[in-house]
Amino acid sequence: MKKSNSKDKEYDFIILGAGGTGLAAAMYAARLGLKTLVLGFSHGSEFSIGGIITTTNIVENYPGFIRLSGEELAKKIEEHARSYDLVKIKEEKATKILKEKNTFYVKTEENEYNSKTILFATGTKWRKLDVKGSKEFENKGVNFCALCDGPLFKNKTLAVIGGSDSAAKDALFLSEHASKVYIIYRGNEIHPEPINMKRVKKNKKIEIINNTNITEVKGDKSVKSVILDKSYKGSKELKLDAIFVAIGHIALSDLAKPLGVKLNKEGEIIIDHKTSETNISGIYAAGDVADKPFKQLITGVAEGCTAAYSAYEYINKKVK
Repeated sequence: MKKSNSKDKEYDFIILGAGGTGLAAAMYAARLGLKTLVLGFSHGSEFSIGGIITTTNIVENYPGFIRLSGEELAKKIEEHARSYDLVKIKEEKATKILKEKNTFYVKTEENEYNSKTILFATGTKWRKLDVKGSKEFENKGVNFCALCDGPLFKNKTLAVIGGSDSAAKDALFLSEHASKVYIIYRGNEIHPEPINMKRVKKNKKIEIINNTNITEVKGDKSVKSVILDKSYKGSKELKLDAIFVAIGHIALSDLAKPLGVKLNKEGEIIIDHKTSETNISGIYAAGDVADKPFKQLITGVAEGCTAAYSAYEYINKKVK
């Protein structure tokens, strides 16, 4: 990759990922006077600008907003970032990154850019259910986004696979449309936030099946049932109209590894949690792609803003 002579291809700070973390980092970088480019991209059915928070129905844990949708919150952060002339947001996916001396070269399918620093705010993608029939019926009753697809299953019988807070929130949202929602979890007890556990237990439409795995998804043109690894009410086959998979996410760190950025065994980018720096000078990571066990939009935003400040210091002190 050759350095472009065009000023609109040269930046101080390139952010990979246009979710809440990346957009907040862009806002903060612009306040510090850094010419900033945000490259947003989509993967699967997830959203490019705004990120995965846009698939959350209700957000009640972001300071300053008692209750709003994930899409509304993402839009507010995006509008804040766009209010700065130094920020450019483009829906382009980075395909390759190279480093030469103190400059990073970022290639997308449409363009080539260069920058003094890079932030990985690439987030995650949904982890797929690895059982017979799951791939065959994907988008035919095997779903990942309750907010996107839940309203299509009014008065139907559904199941959420997983035991996390996200799984509980998906079940609560789906219960607004479905006649019955099962939560199927391999562990002893689901583990959402206490407030959501109370809501699940109070909801008469939701039933929890613990210590149970799905071994097969069955159907014809769409999902009709799942096979369980143990009997439930006398049968291993559970009749369903659709399932929603909420078994975690996979870090989108593929572009970081070739640069020599250190990853943990889960594929998350290892960062200094004081600075958001990686082991490679000028490269930072923040949000769900980074190696932090507690992953929330508010923590990702904090890491992104920290990364912007660290990049500012790096450029002013180290990059000549």
